[in-house]
Amino acid sequence: MSESASWTRVHDGCFELDLLTASYRRHAFTRHSHATFAIGVVVRGEEQFHYRGELRRAGVGSLAILEPEEPHDGMAAAAEGWTYRVLYPSEAMLLEHRPVRPSFPEPVVYDAHAVHLLQTAHEELTAGVDPLAAHSKLAWAFEAIVARHGRGPVGAPPLKASDAAATRKVAEIRDRLMADLRCAPSLRELAAGVELSPYHMLRVFRDATGFPPHTWLVLERVCRARHLLAAGLTPAEVGSAVGFADQAHLTRWFKRVTGVTPAAFRNSVQDPVRRPA
Repeated sequence: MSESASWTRVHDGCFELDLLTASYRRHAFTRHSHATFAIGVVVRGEEQFHYRGELRRAGVGSLAILEPEEPHDGMAAAAEGWTYRVLYPSEAMLLEHRPVRPSFPEPVVYDAHAVHLLQTAHEELTAGVDPLAAHSKLAWAFEAIVARHGRGPVGAPPLKASDAAATRKVAEIRDRLMADLRCAPSLRELAAGVELSPYHMLRVFRDATGFPPHTWLVLERVCRARHLLAAGLTPAEVGSAVGFADQAHLTRWFKRVTGVTPAAFRNSVQDPVRRPA
């Protein structure tokens, strides 16, 4: 395995977040600390590091949670080295709207659910294809990490989808998403518009509709695409008209929902098979 490392910085309208994707064999980090949290998943090999007076090991499928200003180093635990993805959220970003910061007594945990959420969010944020979907998954990941592994106050419970206030907020979110299918608002813009934290907004919307906002929006785009294709527009024209990144993006989602490609759908409705009377 060759050594490589790349950094990505993303913005969500309020916070900026650095992401590291790296593979190391011989490199050893000197003892240092971060002003932010460092939260990572090992996807290959095994890393070891000294943290709070102990030598810790993080292997494939593990979640490492290092708190701000905590000294640590880092090196391979075996000759093959390790590959990992790391996010560096500020305290305000990770613990948004919590009155007291919880602690994380275990720096290495094995939690398949949280690892999957974090790794998926990291991959999609790095790719930069669908910011609303990626930041939504990041909010779910951070909430899972804090709820499952943090110790201390966790804040007030979110609204329930059955509450009248929640119903109004869900309607407002739908209206905002439908206002322009081509330009999705950011996760924080949606949340700020209904005065909820991003995680609570996601939970209320999902409980009410069965989908997180980014999936609901994609399904609405597919629905609109069907009407435009039936009206005679080409798949290339439809993709950009309803907000898909490109025709391939439209095709993937359209087939998932309808079972056929946009071209096949257009052909079938433009030239329907005549049935005998």
